[in-house]
Amino acid sequence: MQKTTQLIHSIPVDEQTGAISVPIYQTSTFVQEAPGENKGYDYSRSNNPTRAALENIIAELEGGHAGFAFASGLAAIDAVVKLLQTGDELLAVDDIYGGAFRQFTHIYKKFGINVNYVDTTDVNNVLNAITDKTKLVWVETPTNPTLKISDIAAIAQVAKRHNALLCVDNTFASPALQQPLKLGADIVLHSATKYIGGHSDIIAGLVVCKTKELSNEIKFIQNACGAVLAPHDSWLAIRGIETLPLRIEQHSKNALEIAKFLQEQPQVDKVYYPGLSTHHNHDIARKQQTAFGGIVSFTLKRDTETAAKKFVCSTQLFKLAESLGGVKSLLCHPATMTHKSTPDEQRRAAGVADSLVRLSVGLEDAEDLKQDIAQALKKLQVSDVAGAALLYQ
Repeated sequence: MQKTTQLIHSIPVDEQTGAISVPIYQTSTFVQEAPGENKGYDYSRSNNPTRAALENIIAELEGGHAGFAFASGLAAIDAVVKLLQTGDELLAVDDIYGGAFRQFTHIYKKFGINVNYVDTTDVNNVLNAITDKTKLVWVETPTNPTLKISDIAAIAQVAKRHNALLCVDNTFASPALQQPLKLGADIVLHSATKYIGGHSDIIAGLVVCKTKELSNEIKFIQNACGAVLAPHDSWLAIRGIETLPLRIEQHSKNALEIAKFLQEQPQVDKVYYPGLSTHHNHDIARKQQTAFGGIVSFTLKRDTETAAKKFVCSTQLFKLAESLGGVKSLLCHPATMTHKSTPDEQRRAAGVADSLVRLSVGLEDAEDLKQDIAQALKKLQVSDVAGAALLYQ
C-alpha cells in the first residue's frame, strides 16, 4: 500500500455510528458500570476516544508501538526529558529550537540534568562527546532554523553502543517525509502545531515510542503530569493529517523553487535548504527523507539585525509571525524571535546569524512568493543606496 493511501486509511471510521469523521468526545468523565468497570475510559486526562484515535494514527504513521498527544510541543519535550534522573546527561544538537534550549538549560539543569550541545551533522562529534552518563541523545533533523541534517541511522548506532536513547524531533520533516524509528531512533517527537496540524489553528505535541517499555513510561508521565491534548484539538490534528501528504508535497516543491531563487539574489549571502546540492549533508537528506520540506533559511550579505528586521517587515505575502508549517507563508527573524532565549554567542556559534531569516513556505503560487521576496529585497537595496548617499554628503 502506498504511503498516501496508508495515511488516509489509518484514520478510522467510527464503529458505533459509521461516521467518516472521528467524533469529538467533548467530555471530562465517563459513566462506569461498577467501580473499576468501564468501557475503556474513566477520565479524559487518562484517556479520551478522540485523543486515542490521534495517538493510534501517529503511532501507525511513525511505525512505533504507541503514540501520545500533549498540549504543546514543549509539553511533549518535557515528558521525554522526565525519563531522565539527577546525574544523567543529555547530548543535544547545537542548532536546537530555542524553546527546547530554554527548557533544558533553565528548568532541568537545576535538577541536576546536564546538557552538552554538539554539532550532530558529523557523527564523530557525537562519538567524541557521548559519555557513560549520557542517557539521551537529542537530534533535530532538519534543525530549526539552519536546516542542518544529521545521519539518524549512524547516530542511533552510537547511542545504542553507549546504552543511551535517541530522540529525534521530526517536526520539520513530518512522518510524510521521514520515519526516524525505522532508522534506529527510540523516540520520535513532533510539534503537531506545525505540519501535522497544518492550518495554524492548534497548539499540540506528539510523542511516539518504539518499544512497549518506553510507551509505558511515557504513558505514566502523561497521565501523572496531565499536559494532555484536548478532544477538539485532537480532532483538528486528525483533520490536518488527512491532507498531510498533499500539503507537504506542495510545500516541498515551493520551497525548492524559493531556495533556488534566493541563490540568485545579490543581497543574499547563504541559503540553507537540504534540497540544494550545495547543502552540507544533502546526500544524507536524500537517503533518509523522501523530499526536503517547506522551510528555507537564508542570511543577508549585510549581516546585521537591522537589515534582517527591514526585510521581514517588508514582505506582503509572507506574514511575520512565530511558528511555521501552515498553508499560509510565514517568516521570522530567529535571533530576536524563536531563538531569543539562546545566548548570542552560542546562537551565532550554531550558525544562527544576526541576519538569518527563516521562511515557512506555504501553498501560495511560487511565482507570487518570489515576487514578494524580490520586492522586499529591493527595499534593502534602496536603503543601502540611501545610506551610501548620506555618507558622502
